[in-house]
Formats: sequence, C-alpha cells, structure tokens
Amino acid sequence: MGDRNYSDSDSVKSHPMPMQVSSKPLIDLLLPGDPNDPQLRHADPSDQIFVCPPDLGTGYVQHIDLTEDCTLAILDYTLCRDLLIDMVGQGDRIEVEFHLAGPRSGHSLYVPAFRLRQVGLKRSQRRFFKVEIFFRRKALLDYVQRFLERLLPQAQMAVEQTLQAVHRHQVGSRAPAMDKEMLRRVFHTNAALPSGDTLPLNPSMDQLLSEAAHNELLALEYAMCCPITAEMGQRLDQILHCPHRGEARLEHLKRNALELADLRLEAVSSLPLKETNLGCAWQAAALLRSQLVNPPSLESLARQVGTNRLTLTRSFRTLYRTTPFGYLRDCRLTRARRLLMTSELSITEVAAAVGYSSRSRFATAFRKRTGLNPKAFQMRIG
Repeated sequence: MGDRNYSDSDSVKSHPMPMQVSSKPLIDLLLPGDPNDPQLRHADPSDQIFVCPPDLGTGYVQHIDLTEDCTLAILDYTLCRDLLIDMVGQGDRIEVEFHLAGPRSGHSLYVPAFRLRQVGLKRSQRRFFKVEIFFRRKALLDYVQRFLERLLPQAQMAVEQTLQAVHRHQVGSRAPAMDKEMLRRVFHTNAALPSGDTLPLNPSMDQLLSEAAHNELLALEYAMCCPITAEMGQRLDQILHCPHRGEARLEHLKRNALELADLRLEAVSSLPLKETNLGCAWQAAALLRSQLVNPPSLESLARQVGTNRLTLTRSFRTLYRTTPFGYLRDCRLTRARRLLMTSELSITEVAAAVGYSSRSRFATAFRKRTGLNPKAFQMRIG
C-alpha cells in the first residue's frame, strides 16, 4: 500500500495544466522513441522506446525483451499535468516493480493482474522512476507459484479465496484446486487452455466480487509490498548502469533481472514465521477489516486475539509495517475508494460507511492519501 507515503508536503505548489483522465495505460499515451535518445542510460536497436509528448511531460519508458516470457522495463518521467488513469487491468502478466523515485520510493511491489478496475493518480511535477519486470505465460505461472509458496499460511488462504472468486466470475465455476490449470485461467494464459475454451473479459468484475473477496484483496495489499533491500539495490544498479552491448548486454540484464526477481521472492519469506504473535496480528487485522464503522479499542482488540496492547502493536509493525490504527485508516480509505468508484452513495454516506462521523475529516484523510477530494475523485472516474 505504497500510497501511505503520500504527505501534504508532496503537494504541487505551482499551477499545473488541467488534469487528464485516461482509460488506457500510460504506455498508450506515449510516442515512439529513438534508441539513440541521450536521456537513456543504455539502449539497443531491439529495445522499444516510448517518450512523453510535450503536452504530457518529459521522460521515457524503455522495454527490453529478455526472453519470450520476460520483459524488463525502465521508466523515468515527470508529468506536466495530473493524470488520472482509470482502466481495467491486463490479465496476462505479473509485474514486479522497484520504485526508485515517486510516492512509493524505496519499495518493491508485486502486482498481479486480475482484470479488476484500476484507478491511479499520477501527480504533475513529480519524478516517477522505477524498474519493472513482467512475467508472462509459463514464466508467469512459475513465478506466481513460487510467490504463493513463500506467503504466510494465512496469506495463502487469502490468495486462494481471491483467486477462486476471480475464477468463478471469469469462468463460471469454482476451480477444484489452486493449481497451474486454475492459474492459467485466472491470468489468461490462453495458449495453455484446452481447445475451444474461452475466457470472458468482464470490466465490471470488481463489482461482482463479494465483500469478503474484496476484504481479502485488501489484506493482500500488504503482502504485495516490501522495502527494497541493499542486495536488490545492487542488482538495480547493475541494470541501470550496464556497461555492455549486444548479446553481452542482454545476458547481463537477464542475469541481474532474474536475480532481482529471486531476491524479491526471498523477501516475501523473510518474516519470522515461527513468531506466534504474527498470527495474532493477522487475526486482529481481519477483525478491523470487518468492523470499520465501530472498531474495538486497541486494548479490546488485543484481548480478543489473546495478547496485550504492546505485543500487538509490535506484531503489526512486523507484519504490516504500520500500527493497528494506521492499518484501520488504510482499510477505511481503500474501501472508500472502491465505494466512490462502484456505488451511487453520496460523499457523506461513503464517509459513514467506512467509519468517519465527519465528512470533512474523511475528505481531509482521503485527500492526503490520494491527492484528490472525494467529490473530485468521484466525478472524474465517473
């Protein structure tokens, strides 16, 4: 949940151009570029280069195909206008992102694409700089399975419930097991499906998922994010400052990108799994998600999961990198965001539905989290 890093100090102090709203990914708004562009750190004629048009901003996106199933991307751009992207996610890839500048700077995100609606605000006059690795087809399935194996048992259960919900709404039935066949269907790796199978693309699927399924997706956001470690930083430096050309360059980038992906997998399983208090934190988080309007006090929450206030707070910081109150706030604002996207509720009704008794207090918290007032957000995504 990298948007937690957003603060009022990040607000734009000048007067940017009017906000642009797009139902397409950023890459579709860019222009073809030249591998000889001097702003690139290194390039090859086989790379795909895209540059920002002048009315959008400056910078570039660079795609480097490492294998048939794996692509490396370097993104470094600054927009001259706010950009609100409202689209349905692609369902045929897994992205591993390493944010080096921007609101999520210093963090790595694991981004599965379930073809759910994705709304993101990119603020003007802020540098966005990150390295991404895309896995598709067989590499996607292998990477997802390796990722799932490293999650805490409770997180594995949350993933299975989420994938089952997505599978049911995409295919029309529950999968008998969370195996590669199920993953092929969920992630639209169509080449591996039996002849004649079809996968309906439902842009409103997020509206069809149950509240419980959305709760699980919310729980997984924390499992998808982790700090960039020193070892990851070394591999990123090797990628960004590659000294080779031709085949040597491709091998150098492929080796470091796959090592970087492996380090990201190791980070998933770096939590002290034998620490029993983490189970209490997971139970407490589930209680908070189910009681957003009238959450228990910290003391009561600790008693309900069989621990004390201090231990629970420490366990939350270990598992979720925030306090129980910080987790509750994130859950409220994430659910509010979904209600603003998918319901006809007024701002006051949304605020009440997620536990805010004051519309103004809700608006302040939402603006600090997303950069937009709730009403402006609701109007623009409409």
